[in-house]
Amino acid sequence: MKLKIAVIAGDGIGPEISAVGVDVTKAVCEKFGHEVEFVAALAGAAAIDACGDPFPEETFEICKSSDAVLFSAVGDPRFDNNPNAKVRPEQGLLAMRRKLGLFANIRPINVFGCLVDKSPLKKELVEKADFVCIRELTGGMYFGEKYQDNERAYDTNAYTRPEIERILKVAYEYAERRRGHLTVVDKANVLASSRLWRQIAQEMAPSHPNVVTDFMYVDNAAMRMIQEPTYFDVIVTENTFGDILTDEASVVSGSMGLLPSASIGELTPVFEPIHGSWPQAKGLNIANPLAQVLSAAMMFDYFNLKEEAELIRRAVNASLDAFVRTPDIQVAGKEAFSTSAVGEWIVNYVKA
Repeated sequence: MKLKIAVIAGDGIGPEISAVGVDVTKAVCEKFGHEVEFVAALAGAAAIDACGDPFPEETFEICKSSDAVLFSAVGDPRFDNNPNAKVRPEQGLLAMRRKLGLFANIRPINVFGCLVDKSPLKKELVEKADFVCIRELTGGMYFGEKYQDNERAYDTNAYTRPEIERILKVAYEYAERRRGHLTVVDKANVLASSRLWRQIAQEMAPSHPNVVTDFMYVDNAAMRMIQEPTYFDVIVTENTFGDILTDEASVVSGSMGLLPSASIGELTPVFEPIHGSWPQAKGLNIANPLAQVLSAAMMFDYFNLKEEAELIRRAVNASLDAFVRTPDIQVAGKEAFSTSAVGEWIVNYVKA
């Protein structure tokens, strides 16, 4: 197969973990005889510094003409601490989602057996946790009408039937391939938008008889995720709730540095780690690259290259078992590895 991959390293630790993701992807392609072309592009604070736009038209054209985007992270404290900033790195991420039509974010949550003690939850609660969060990504408050002055501000949480139907369709497809259980998370007791979500899910449920559909208020879901994470199989929810719940879910595994994601929709899919840019660690070569590497595995899955994806996952598991780990997940008494050293080890495993 011939692949063209847009690479957006972004900000903070992004360039360091991006380099590992590219190296692993290249090694896998060489091993299986695929041709791969990587095209670098700017987004976030790096793009603002270069041209004043967090998602330049040139970056959009590169993404649109590629088979996939391997993305890392955006964000910079220069903008976080300036409430009057008119342009922010995160606007680039939202623009990418909107322009590429990436309406579905897929985040698998599972626990590595050798890292179960890294979870802040009790071992017996998390050791069999295995669920997928599906977040609607281009609607809701993040994209709705906004207003702010010195006395008043609002964000509009608007959804249409087609937007809800298409994300529920994705969620049902995942539930049918997994354990047949879909939890629709909303706040239908308060929000009109949530009541439309629930209504449409109830209409669609009979068309998926092999899936048990249940409904849960977002506050209850947040509690249940901590009390009984093994309850869930597939969770689907709107944009804002999904942003919060998926970050909460990531802690179940013990480290945000372990979890990948895929954003899919109308145009080129994007594969990225769920963590942020961690600007405090920029240039220190200590960031965990495994979520970036596992995002590459999700990319190969997307192209139905299952052997390639599985090889990456085996390599990641082998690195963890061999205690080739960055400081965030290393055990006491073992020397921590740098970002680049973990990447080199995984590349060598793939080649071998």
